[in-house]
Amino acid sequence: MLPPVPIHPGPIHLVMDSTGLKIVGDGEWHVIKHKPANRCRCWRKLHLGVDADGFIVASELTESGVDDGFVGVAIIRGHRAGIVRFTADGAYDTRAIYEALAAVGGVGVNVVIPPKRDAAPSASRDEVLRQRDEAIARIAEVGRRRWRKEAGAHRQARAENAMLRYKRIIGEALRARKMTTQTTEARVAVSVLNRITALGAPVSVAIVR
Repeated sequence: MLPPVPIHPGPIHLVMDSTGLKIVGDGEWHVIKHKPANRCRCWRKLHLGVDADGFIVASELTESGVDDGFVGVAIIRGHRAGIVRFTADGAYDTRAIYEALAAVGGVGVNVVIPPKRDAAPSASRDEVLRQRDEAIARIAEVGRRRWRKEAGAHRQARAENAMLRYKRIIGEALRARKMTTQTTEARVAVSVLNRITALGAPVSVAIVR
């Protein structure tokens, strides 16, 4: 079942982030008392794509070692409504992300991804990486903090808030034991969160005088 999100008439502002979810195992008391061999606790990574209204429009549960940028490319390519703006943290600072965004939104998509600290401009001044090169140059001129304010990188908080809601309302751990059922569990949780968001959203009506 897809999350109950509003139907957007056009491209959206997509904000992405990921967080870790623990896999429920032996309790702390059991580990201390019996010292089982499987003391190492595993975890999964939940990737979320959030729109400007706070609805989760994309989600993916993966193994903990899966790269954020790799999953981000898949989510971008799968978003058929189009993307007019993309905001994410430095984990998504890859050429593949910029290429995927160019394929979905063309030259009009606004990309806000903090370049890595040691990032250097592209050697060929590639058009795909133009916005990244401009960000690197601007950061060198005014500093990273001011660039973040100018670029609107603070909007990354929308995805971070979605992660916080997930962990506060649903919990920080997955109850299911297998990956397939854990994936279903995460999708159901996302659907629940979207329903809560929809119920809490104000309904506004334009009054014409």
